[in-house]
Amino acid sequence: MRISARPAADDLATLYALDVLDGKIVAGEFVREACKRHLRDLDEASSRGLSYDVAKAKYKCGFFPAVLTVTEGTAAGKPFTLLPWHGFVVSSLHGWRRSDGLRRFRMAWLETGKGQAKSPLMAGMGVDMMGFDGKDRAEVYAIAGDKDQANVLFKDAVAMCRATIPDCDDGDSLEARGNVIIRGVGDNAWKIEHRETGSKFQSMASVDSISGPRPYAVLADEIHEFKTSYSLQIWKAAIDKMSGDPLMILGTNTPASNQIVGTEYSELFQKIVTGQAEDDSLFGFIARVDKGDHETVFDNEDCWQKALPALGVTYPIDNIRKRVTTAKLMLSEALATKRLYFGIPVGTDGFWISEDAWNAVQGEVDEAELAGSPCWLGLDLSKKNDLTALTACWRKNGKLFVKTWYFTTKAGIHDRARDDNAPYDQWAEKGLIEAVPGATIDYEFVAAKVQALCGKHDVRFLAFDPAKIGDFIDACGRIGFDAWKFEGPEEPTGEGLMLVRHGQGTRIVFQERALCMPRSVEQLEDAILAGSITIEASPVTTMCAANAAIASDAMNNRAFDKKRSRGRIDGMVSIAEAVGAANAELVPAPPTSPWDDPDFKYEAA
Repeated sequence: MRISARPAADDLATLYALDVLDGKIVAGEFVREACKRHLRDLDEASSRGLSYDVAKAKYKCGFFPAVLTVTEGTAAGKPFTLLPWHGFVVSSLHGWRRSDGLRRFRMAWLETGKGQAKSPLMAGMGVDMMGFDGKDRAEVYAIAGDKDQANVLFKDAVAMCRATIPDCDDGDSLEARGNVIIRGVGDNAWKIEHRETGSKFQSMASVDSISGPRPYAVLADEIHEFKTSYSLQIWKAAIDKMSGDPLMILGTNTPASNQIVGTEYSELFQKIVTGQAEDDSLFGFIARVDKGDHETVFDNEDCWQKALPALGVTYPIDNIRKRVTTAKLMLSEALATKRLYFGIPVGTDGFWISEDAWNAVQGEVDEAELAGSPCWLGLDLSKKNDLTALTACWRKNGKLFVKTWYFTTKAGIHDRARDDNAPYDQWAEKGLIEAVPGATIDYEFVAAKVQALCGKHDVRFLAFDPAKIGDFIDACGRIGFDAWKFEGPEEPTGEGLMLVRHGQGTRIVFQERALCMPRSVEQLEDAILAGSITIEASPVTTMCAANAAIASDAMNNRAFDKKRSRGRIDGMVSIAEAVGAANAELVPAPPTSPWDDPDFKYEAA
């Protein structure tokens, strides 16, 4: 990075990047990486037809304090002077240009803790792009998961248009001047119009039809609350069809692991800013504390600014101190505080294991590298058209490697996606789920996958949930794949793949080759906590893990409980079965009575 002299004071993006990397501004990993990307691109991006227009960035940043007034909080009534992180965002989005002079970034992701003025920033950018960006008939939309949430951002824009313009007489506002017309009175305002350019700004729920709008800017707030990404994709498609300089901005707090839409988008932009993926049209600003801060975050005020870049400026530190004091006393408050204020992506208070430990064992599992290693399968069959999960577990060099395949039906997949708040249809398009024809799952597809695994790997046996196993065996027969059900050590064996029953409740059984959920759950947890397992990273599996709930009996025997779970957990069931199967052959079954124990010695009284 060839920054030989400190940039001009009005180059807010480059100044911010340098101050972050020099340690003058406390920032977390992803913000530091975004700053490195900016400085690196100043050196290298010209080869990709990109350039940074300092004058354009300066002009856009200047719009805020010159035209807009802060309407609430400690700075209410003062000019909207951009915070340092605001300046980095606005300068980046407007300053970076393509060779044709158009905007480089077409989609932006803004993720910070609560109270960091994301919504006012987005509202101000919306007002600017509606009537002050040189675009005739510009259409700007504030969207969210529902209309009430979308109105939060929109009302910020309305308030700015009604507020006194900085350094002007009291009451001299954009509305009073006639620059804008606000349709609706007070809190019932529903549209802002810019008369000179024929432009408009209004709010819409994400599920509203958008067949008519031709958006120039889409401001989507509270992405972590979105149930599916369908509406975001439709709005993005509408943006992509527009000529000129359209922009989509996604604002959010850090999503929980079971908030699938927000998690997938956040992970995408994490890859963009860290260089794991490349897309010159995407901009990310992700303010979180670092992983090393997770355990001590409540007691380490020095790291708070990493997730709260307005801390001590417009967001009083006492606000978060009070929140932390309460969080230390209540688990539910602790989890919410860690996620919403510090950017730690915890799930709900019922997440079945340490989420940090779970995340640490997510990775890539290469089947080819595991060829020749012993392999065990776990199968959880759906009863009709839900999820069927098939898991393979390999043991190599003392470590377990787990990969899961999912099956559902094409028929009704959109309705199930809506009902379960899970994008099954999009996962199917990406190959993360196999959507089979018909209204019920044809087990021949599952049997064919098992047959293929057995043809490539040293599969010892398959552990199964007894439900529907007869139908699965019939399906194996129809495709010419031999499989037989183990009924006990004294019973005759069969040809082909051995199928071993795996108990689903909390009851522990002691017969030979008897698999049960309490042992399998314990073995899975032990492997995760010890880091001796790699689980193929998949949003489908993450959903199952986040939904899972544990039931326990009086003896603390524990099992996954589908009735108490928050959604589909089929992947966790099949993973536990496969891990239990892999461990079953390492530990001999305990004797059912003393007389079956070869080491037992009877001593007469």
